[in-house]
Amino acid sequence: MTDAKCSTREEASPWRLSVAPMMAWTDLHCRYFHRLLTRHTRLYTEMVTTGALLHGDVPRHLDFNPEEHPLALQLGGSEPADLEACAKLAQQWGYDEVNLNCGCPSERVQRGAFGACLMAEPQLVADCVKAMRDAVDIPVTVKHRIGIDKVERYEFVRDFVGTLAEAGCEVFIVHARNAWLQGLSPKENREVPPLRYELVHRLKREFPGLTVGLNGGVTTTAQVLEQLQGGLDGVMVGREAYHNPYVMATWDAEVYGDTDAAAPTREAVEAEMVRYCERQATLGVPWAHVMRHVLGLYNGLPGARRWRQVWSDHRLKSLPAAEVSRLAQAARLGQEAAAPTA
Repeated sequence: MTDAKCSTREEASPWRLSVAPMMAWTDLHCRYFHRLLTRHTRLYTEMVTTGALLHGDVPRHLDFNPEEHPLALQLGGSEPADLEACAKLAQQWGYDEVNLNCGCPSERVQRGAFGACLMAEPQLVADCVKAMRDAVDIPVTVKHRIGIDKVERYEFVRDFVGTLAEAGCEVFIVHARNAWLQGLSPKENREVPPLRYELVHRLKREFPGLTVGLNGGVTTTAQVLEQLQGGLDGVMVGREAYHNPYVMATWDAEVYGDTDAAAPTREAVEAEMVRYCERQATLGVPWAHVMRHVLGLYNGLPGARRWRQVWSDHRLKSLPAAEVSRLAQAARLGQEAAAPTA
């Protein structure tokens, strides 16, 4: 490895590249899979509400595999005391960061008075941040939008960031779209409001001492590098990482300069996921709960659809994961496979 490559890795911000928190997707099985593809990229949990932690099954929400580090817990909530208690739990469980969601526009989140609607109450968010920062030693970060509804003035997001910075927040992950609180579904909110990367770059220029990362619309490694070279501290990739996960296989080398990290083959990753499924089966977890996150592994290759169909076939759920993998590989390669036995 060259000195330049070493320097790139050593000086990289912990938020240089991350996979976004995605509801119903980035659970511990998904994160284990992603970690097989990239060792350095920061991973995030699904958003967990403070109520779920304070009144629900804490291990179910907070358990993770040791291999997942560096790992952040994203919280949804708006009561400083509740967020303080949950931040303490995050630290006790060994998370590397706690992140406050100020960007989700769903009606369910709005009914809970958190998510993107919190951007209208920067002082409340500052109180939440301060309560968490005073309670834990791990970083407390915020993920937010550039605006809400039709408020498109740069000054809106600038003042929001400035208020939180005064409360001690040092890391901001900015989804470069407005959140429309009425009239759009969560899916439409990820697509309809226009991306405005220039506002995120302007934030970094105006707050050079803060860590500012960009989220939204990034699908290729080239785009990641373009944003980093443009002066931002980090990039967060969302749905592309989930639907086309093998894009992550070159991130360690290309984004972190770790040329010792050879990209694993898809076949090796699948084999390791089969072994993971076998370990999870001893805990009562069906392989289908795990492998649903892996269905995009061969996207773009011949036979990917046939491979995916086998892993999605509910009639095979009684078979061991290794047998399903054998059938899936045979289907992908267009080979005859022996009939499965239950």
